[in-house]
Amino acid sequence: MYHWRKFTESEREEALAQRRQLGHPCHSLHHADSGDRSYHLTAACYEHLPHIGLSVARMNQFAADLLEVLQAHADGIAAWALLPNHYHALLRTGRILTLLQALGKLHGRTSHAWNGEENTRGRKVWCNAAETVMKGEGHYFATINYIHHNPVKHRYTEKW
Repeated sequence: MYHWRKFTESEREEALAQRRQLGHPCHSLHHADSGDRSYHLTAACYEHLPHIGLSVARMNQFAADLLEVLQAHADGIAAWALLPNHYHALLRTGRILTLLQALGKLHGRTSHAWNGEENTRGRKVWCNAAETVMKGEGHYFATINYIHHNPVKHRYTEKW
């Protein structure tokens, strides 16, 4: 669904029909509880605009708020990265759906606050968070490397 705007009308209809057939929501991610597992969580600002990184103070406050939510619902955080327009975290939890709901509330609070600060009420700030369950030890360690390398990949720093 990430390339929705590039789809033709018939491709959009086909994608929606497939999601309905699978019982998934039409325009958002399908979240499944896979039990007590390790998950890679990621969320991006709408259209990858740098809403988080408007200021150092905003980034610091969001980092604190994000870690508070993650720590309240995870049994351990192996890696995390926060960039001006998205974040990643690798963690273990048996309550992934509750964690995703808490992240949704965090996104709602920050959207409301940031739109008020910038006098842009009604602006969409976030895309939904997405979770990927770790399929094994190799996947787990590759994800740690991915998260740690993400700020380098996006040229915010030269080294991990």
